[in-house]
Amino acid sequence: MTDSILSIQAALKAGKLIPYLGADLHAGADTPIPLTPTDLAGRLAAKSSVPFKVRSNMTAAAQYIENFKHRKTLVAILKEVFAPPVEPTPAHRFFAAQANLPLLVDTWYDAAAQQAFAERSDWGQVQGVSRAEHRDIWVKYYRADASECAEAECAAWRTLIYRPIGSIFPAANFIVSDSDFVEVLTEIDIQSPIPPRVQALRKDKQFLFLGCRFRNQLERSYARQVMKRSSDGPHWAVLDGELSKNELRFLEEQGIIRLDIPVAALLGELAKDLPLAA
Repeated sequence: MTDSILSIQAALKAGKLIPYLGADLHAGADTPIPLTPTDLAGRLAAKSSVPFKVRSNMTAAAQYIENFKHRKTLVAILKEVFAPPVEPTPAHRFFAAQANLPLLVDTWYDAAAQQAFAERSDWGQVQGVSRAEHRDIWVKYYRADASECAEAECAAWRTLIYRPIGSIFPAANFIVSDSDFVEVLTEIDIQSPIPPRVQALRKDKQFLFLGCRFRNQLERSYARQVMKRSSDGPHWAVLDGELSKNELRFLEEQGIIRLDIPVAALLGELAKDLPLAA
């Protein structure tokens, strides 16, 4: 365990670590938004009638609303669900304070990561967008002030925040329905939906997964493809509780070392002797 923490700290100090954050970081907090696909499916079903058999399936519930109530109705519901502000977690604030963090990946729809970086101006974000709304593009880029910009600008940012399935802020981009994910997953093996800058920044880097699980094929596929052509490892994931056979197999396949410690304890150790952003 100590060796892993020292290795993570060294990678972070050298700008070789990519945090990959999930909604479980908010677990236990009084958070007004849904934090799991199942919870989001329930919110969608509460806002618009969907068949009973898909009420616990986020992508299917979203697809039903999109098909029978229109995409605009689905987006309007998602805007309402994710409108309440979410306080950044200590992990978000910790990484926002780092002086040498080229890339951070955040995999839920809230805006906690962007909020944590709000006092800095040397960052920007790239978000996955739905092909149902933006037929010919996979992503959109935004400056720290939330204005949209061209891809070329992101090369100058100290930190790029990558939101692969979108985010409520600043433009309510959501990859959420069956058809959204089919579009992405059809192409993701050849990396078309992964932004070129992300592909460049991940080279020779190591990943640290916090607040993530790998319970279903969708979660595993995204993690696998975002990690593709990065360092051979090791990578790390903070995971507590019992893991499924599929999760254990995924960790082994991807060279991910499991750390069964609280996130707060890990951050406390990493914070020792690290330069912070000016």
